[in-house]
Amino acid sequence: MPQFALLLTTFVWGATFPATKAALEQISPLSFLFLRFLLGSLVVFGVLLLMRRRLTCDAYMVRASAIATAWLFLGYVLQTVGLRYTTASNSAFITVLYVVFVPLYLRRLGVHTWVSNGIALLGLWLLVRPTASANLGDLLTMGSAAAFAAHMVCLERYTRVADPVSLFAWQLLLMTLAMLGAMWWEPPTLAMFEPSRVLVVGLVVTGVLATGAFAVQMWAQRLLPAQQVALLFAAEPAVAAWLAWYFLGENLDAQGWFGSAMILGGVLLGSWVTGESSPAHQGPSTARSEGG
Repeated sequence: MPQFALLLTTFVWGATFPATKAALEQISPLSFLFLRFLLGSLVVFGVLLLMRRRLTCDAYMVRASAIATAWLFLGYVLQTVGLRYTTASNSAFITVLYVVFVPLYLRRLGVHTWVSNGIALLGLWLLVRPTASANLGDLLTMGSAAAFAAHMVCLERYTRVADPVSLFAWQLLLMTLAMLGAMWWEPPTLAMFEPSRVLVVGLVVTGVLATGAFAVQMWAQRLLPAQQVALLFAAEPAVAAWLAWYFLGENLDAQGWFGSAMILGGVLLGSWVTGESSPAHQGPSTARSEGG
């Protein structure tokens, strides 16, 4: 069941928050992102090599991979830079606004979509309690939410008309190359790359486990509409809060628990209620004629 598989991946995505937070005590954000995607690429291409799995590399695949990667890269960079100027709670709340952007992009504006999204967003507000004042970081993070939503929309389309394994692998490779160039914006030092336990654990969680979660997302988006995928991922901040409470000792009061319960309620409602669906599976010829 793709919904259940995606809910399980939110535990991995949620674990990336405390793992990354701990690793960033040692290494700069963009350098960490480079290592994360480098490790993920090595793992995936290593597995593909062992399986002797050949990748598609025609013009359509190159274009689809480049477009999807551009949105993914923009989302990560805007989110990371935005964290310099805003609070973590504001970042968490604003990022999950992709649950609003996705149905707007796709013009799937059914009542059940907005009810379930509204419940989840209200719960997230109670959980993270973002400040009411806006700043540059909030605007950048809003841009990242829009970019992540565009990436989900791209995956809904491209995974139905192109080889999803190839699309997955090329995105990882392109993200690694893009982050290699971006990390020189904040030049790293050799000390940042010392293989400490915290850094290694952070890279295993984000570079290996999260890469596996990304693979599950690629598979699920062949079967589920993008707005439902976005809503399922809204559970990620709640999971992150629970893990941070358990492993890092961060405070989670009654309001936080109630908010996280509302998030899950909205997610479950959006998962169980049938409504607007994604476009029917198209053949490659149809998709290619429509363009990017």
